[in-house]
Amino acid sequence: MKKSTIWLLAGVMAFTFFGLLYLQISYFRISLKMRNDQFEEAVSRSLYQVSKNLELDQTKKFLNQEIVDYQNKMGYKDPLTEKTITQTKQIKMTDPTGNPIMNIEYNSSQTTSFKSPKNTNAPRGGGNALAQASFNIQELLKQRYDYQRQLLDNVIYKLIQTSSSVPLDEKINFKTLNDNIKDELRYNGIELPFQFEIVDKNDRPVYKQESYAEPDKNALYTQVLYPNDPIDKLNYLRVSFPTKKDYLLSEISFLVPAFVFTLILLVTFIISIYLIFRQKRLSEMKSDFMNNMTHELKTPVSTISLAAQMLKDPSIMKSPEIFKHISSVINDETKRLSFQVEKVLQMSLFEKQKATLKFKELDVNDVIVNVANTFQLKVEKFGGKIDIDLEAGDTLVSADEMHFTNVLFNLLDNALKYRREDVTLELMIRTWNQNNKIYISVEDNGIGIKKEDAKKIFERFFRVSTGNLHDVKGFGLGLAYVKKIVEDHKGTIKVESELGQGTKFIISLFNIK
Repeated sequence: MKKSTIWLLAGVMAFTFFGLLYLQISYFRISLKMRNDQFEEAVSRSLYQVSKNLELDQTKKFLNQEIVDYQNKMGYKDPLTEKTITQTKQIKMTDPTGNPIMNIEYNSSQTTSFKSPKNTNAPRGGGNALAQASFNIQELLKQRYDYQRQLLDNVIYKLIQTSSSVPLDEKINFKTLNDNIKDELRYNGIELPFQFEIVDKNDRPVYKQESYAEPDKNALYTQVLYPNDPIDKLNYLRVSFPTKKDYLLSEISFLVPAFVFTLILLVTFIISIYLIFRQKRLSEMKSDFMNNMTHELKTPVSTISLAAQMLKDPSIMKSPEIFKHISSVINDETKRLSFQVEKVLQMSLFEKQKATLKFKELDVNDVIVNVANTFQLKVEKFGGKIDIDLEAGDTLVSADEMHFTNVLFNLLDNALKYRREDVTLELMIRTWNQNNKIYISVEDNGIGIKKEDAKKIFERFFRVSTGNLHDVKGFGLGLAYVKKIVEDHKGTIKVESELGQGTKFIISLFNIK
């Protein structure tokens, strides 16, 4: 797949995902705002009804008092004729638009005297009982009308003139007010803990609930109490909800899983694109490796084949110098071929993802001594030296001898490849113990590694450049192989390097307990 195709696919998918994410965030915000508006409307409706209920309660108090007073005034006590009438009466009050605002029913017991005809203005019809009864009923209805009219006039007058002068704690039962607020909120679908206070027009507290905590000014819901009172005597009910934010979020919590899954898909998409590009890069490097390896394998095979044909010539056997030279060529090319085969095996190891290791008890110091002695000849060939400092006392580890030895050879060979031409090559191998581990460091005084390259040196096929050229032979597998083997041994490896000063690799492995 071409890079342009991958980038196009990535762009389309990114646009789609970010568009979906934007829509979900927008929907989340709109839903939250809508739920908040609904909540505020329900609270305002509830508090308005609470204020209205307080006014009705006060009106009932005045009305009940007036009923008692007027019953005493309007009663007749004529020893000649009297009759007690008990009736259920109803008083309705409406607003200017005709909507009912109050409907009060009460029982009235009234004793009414019916005087003899000679003392009344009843029509005389020769003792007509029907006419007398009709007249008495008319008089009774007139009395009731006058009674109710005067009663309402007095109640309204008291509401207007005396209500504002009554102390607030006499007008309101705060326990009842708390229950009233709770009932109205529940009726409007809100069952949340709340707190309230009452303040005057100057914002001074008149009443506060116990354990009242000052909320944010923007979180208060305010309702005027007794709005018909004079302006300078108005009081305000303030209600707040400490858990409002959690409540609103819980109401739209069904959106959270969709939002989370979208984020997971987005992260998965980003990782997938990264892996596609990484795999493409590895595929290209692998192709280069195979092409180079084919050439590298053909060259020694061709050389060995040519040398073998020359050895068939009888005249060669007569010249010891030529025979020795051809034998040396065959030996060198065989080593070269063996080296290339080793690289192919390392490549095979990466393809399998997990090496087949044969663990056994090894003495790290002994392995280092053997490797150093073997590598000494190569170092001396370039005029260098190799030193060892084996401080570790606890040196036993569980490791695969062949692969562990190859790790040390690869690190030393890497130091040899990236040596500096202007100084004598110096290699140092150290061991020490710390925290039930043995540490092995391989240090050189070579060209060093740039900081940006130090992060990539353990990647497959990566090769550190010298200048603008990759002029050091290799395929970029050595250090990747080293890291893989160390990690398969449950160990760690890190690099410390300074450009132009040298490089140090530090390996840590667990000791055998």
